[in-house]
Amino acid sequence: MDQPPSSAVRRSLKRKLEQEFEEDRADQQKADRKGLVFEPQKPHQDLLSDVVSQVTILNSSFSSSQSDRLAAKRAVHVLCELAKNEELVSGIVGCGAVPALLRHLKAPETVREGDGGPKPYEHEVEKGCAFVLGLLAVKPEHQQLIVDAGALPCLMDLLERHKTRVSSRALTGLIRRAADAISNLAHENNTIKARVGMEGGIPPLVELLKYNDAKVQKASAGALRTLAFQNDDNKSQIVGCNALPTLILMLGSEDATIHSEAVGVIGNLVHSSPNMKREVLQAGALQPVIGLLRSCCSESQREAALLIGQFAATDADCKVHIAQRGAIQPLIDMLRTPDAQLREMSAFALGRLAQDTHNQAGIAYHGGIEPLLNLLCSKNGPLQHNAAFALYGLVDNEDNVADIVKLGGVQKLQDVDFKIQPSRECVEKTMKRLEEKMHGRVLEQLLYLMRFGEEAVQRRVALALAHFCAPDDRKFIFVDNNGIEFLLDLLESTNTKLKRDASMALHSLAVKTTSASSFDAAPPPPTPQVYLGEQYVNNPTLSDVTFLVEGKRFYAHRICLLASSDAFCAMFDGGYREREAKDIEIPNIKWDVFELMMRFIYTGTVCINLDVAQDLLRAADQYLLDSLKRHCEYAIAQDISVENVSLMYELSETFNAMSLRQSCILFLLEQFDKLNVKPWYCRMMRRIIPAIHEFFGSLLTKIAQAKS
Repeated sequence: MDQPPSSAVRRSLKRKLEQEFEEDRADQQKADRKGLVFEPQKPHQDLLSDVVSQVTILNSSFSSSQSDRLAAKRAVHVLCELAKNEELVSGIVGCGAVPALLRHLKAPETVREGDGGPKPYEHEVEKGCAFVLGLLAVKPEHQQLIVDAGALPCLMDLLERHKTRVSSRALTGLIRRAADAISNLAHENNTIKARVGMEGGIPPLVELLKYNDAKVQKASAGALRTLAFQNDDNKSQIVGCNALPTLILMLGSEDATIHSEAVGVIGNLVHSSPNMKREVLQAGALQPVIGLLRSCCSESQREAALLIGQFAATDADCKVHIAQRGAIQPLIDMLRTPDAQLREMSAFALGRLAQDTHNQAGIAYHGGIEPLLNLLCSKNGPLQHNAAFALYGLVDNEDNVADIVKLGGVQKLQDVDFKIQPSRECVEKTMKRLEEKMHGRVLEQLLYLMRFGEEAVQRRVALALAHFCAPDDRKFIFVDNNGIEFLLDLLESTNTKLKRDASMALHSLAVKTTSASSFDAAPPPPTPQVYLGEQYVNNPTLSDVTFLVEGKRFYAHRICLLASSDAFCAMFDGGYREREAKDIEIPNIKWDVFELMMRFIYTGTVCINLDVAQDLLRAADQYLLDSLKRHCEYAIAQDISVENVSLMYELSETFNAMSLRQSCILFLLEQFDKLNVKPWYCRMMRRIIPAIHEFFGSLLTKIAQAKS
């Protein structure tokens, strides 16, 4: 995010040309009144014929006579009008306009010896030629062709013309057009940038920063801005020519066009150049740049905010100095502007500043948290990332955590769809920091807000604590301080978003608690006892009791059954008729289910198929085989789905299957998005809220007691 978007540079170039068109309109109208007729609505082929005609005029009118100079001036004007149409630019170049224009960049020698007076239309033809070349250079494919044809030496000579000529409006316009043409030729072309630097184009441009015309100052600064971008040699040469003092003075200009270009030059000088940053700071740029944060010119504000972010990366002291000199408040004000690029640059600067402890408190104090949270919802990826990075820094300060939670920051960090991977990684680190802060003084602040804050704040605090509180604090927060009540109330809300937030928070709380405890949905290990073993299952050897199941005999051993459950103890040791019976009829259990139950009693293990799991659960509940029951609950829980979860919950209630009930509750919470569209979901959730309350109260209390 250090680099200014290239689109902004190209936009500046386009805007500059559009301004040039407006400034020329009066001159063009004058030319029209003098007999020049131009028809822009002609067919494309006819317009190219006009180009050929004007190029022919230029090639045949290179003299200092008044008639030739006038003809050349008119021809250049027509080419200028045609070059404004980008569709014609390549045609103009193809018709040989470039050599003709370059020839006229140099004024022809006077016809009569000793004639030292002003030439007809002095500087005006050259000015028009430079302007047309600048228009043709807007298309990158023509830049190198124009330079190879010899444009740079001619343009550089024009920059020096003020030294040998009397100052005039025409001369000022010529110098400005020459600087603009150099800027356009070098735009995003590293080869041409380097060539301008090597061929001596930078010293005259630096000198023109002090020219007594604001438009020339702006044009020369614009050219230096282009030449400095991503070219270290040019940067060094610009600074070596002592441009910094003048550029810094220009930052304080009342003319927005001047300080916007000056801050752009400085921005490109320091971009990716740590040594240059220090040199610029030592030259005194910091305070004027901070002053531009309050400029009425949005371009200057953007560049200044970007520069502040780059300065902040220099060292920790610089971050503090930036804040001390008043940068934080205007940067925060920019976060609320409708200009997306301005918001992006200010968030970038605040992100860098927020990595300092003292600045973290200052940004929060000046109201920076809320607008940064709002920017997380932006569809602009870089803007979103800059806001996330700034919040990552702010969370490092304990004093800011409660405010971030209070303003709903946790929910926004969780809900927003971040466009780029670095943003997602940054948010993960922010969440980790939040979790690390949820104790001691921060926890006290949050509990106070949960008890006495506004209703919306109480909800946000409870939701955040469910995700981030420490394991040892869960019972204290959600049982002793009734935090669970706020979450359960949200489950009954008519607001879908609030219900979803509560479901996710409760699920997170349950998963984190159960994963850190002995609670597990998986079945328990076999109860320590002596098992007869697989070989005695349905074996008549030593059998002393027979069960009749679906008309078939199943051989068993009383001693094994007595050790397995209280139900069999009552059957054989109580006053029931089965006590003395040799054959006992089992009327309500299928053979395969009964066999599985007996196999578990004899071995302590069983392989449960989903087809019989519910019948086996019923049998285990009937004969009080708790361990087998848990195995059945576990097997059934693996089959919970959106379609059957309500039936599974009813099954858990029928057989008091607590483990299965807990699995259903967790599924209902976790799968909110899929289940909320079901017509029965809301009604069911309202009905089972007491069970959810009981589940969390029991779970959190049990864990706390185990730890104590």
